[in-house]
Amino acid sequence: MAILGVDDFKSKLTGGGARPNMFKATVNFPSYAQGDVELTSFMCKQISIPASTIGAVEVAFRGRKFSIAGDRIFENVGLTIINDVDFAVRNAFERWMNGINGHESNTGIANVTDYSADIIIEQLDKSGATVKTYNMRGCWPVSVAAIELNYDSSDEIEEFAVDLVCSYWESDTTS
Repeated sequence: MAILGVDDFKSKLTGGGARPNMFKATVNFPSYAQGDVELTSFMCKQISIPASTIGAVEVAFRGRKFSIAGDRIFENVGLTIINDVDFAVRNAFERWMNGINGHESNTGIANVTDYSADIIIEQLDKSGATVKTYNMRGCWPVSVAAIELNYDSSDEIEEFAVDLVCSYWESDTTS
């Protein structure tokens, strides 16, 4: 078998490879959350393309076990948001969660289609063109993380994490 060289490797690395910092996230908030989609796209510092796994179901047959495909499970979508002094994006996520379950009333919107929304993640190439698209379907926030405040952090900008349930996702190669 031939040993492949660096030039062979470079010729296979199309476009210089996909870069994790070249992405665009579009969070489509439910209308009652009053989220600014464009601002959220700019302030989204990090987002994960969640894994999907298919479980294995073991079946016993005459002393042996074999596996058949089980159900698919989609992981949550994780975001890290840069906070601005208006708290615009955080406020939208807080309103979204409050609509699902109110702080004081402990009641909320009952119809899942009224409080869930889609999130679109686009992987970009070095020129900014979209090369892969994921559509996260039926998302809603399960947590908006704490913002840690302290006197020692004078040279940092606040960030906070958001974790959203994802019913399922489609990509431009699976839908």
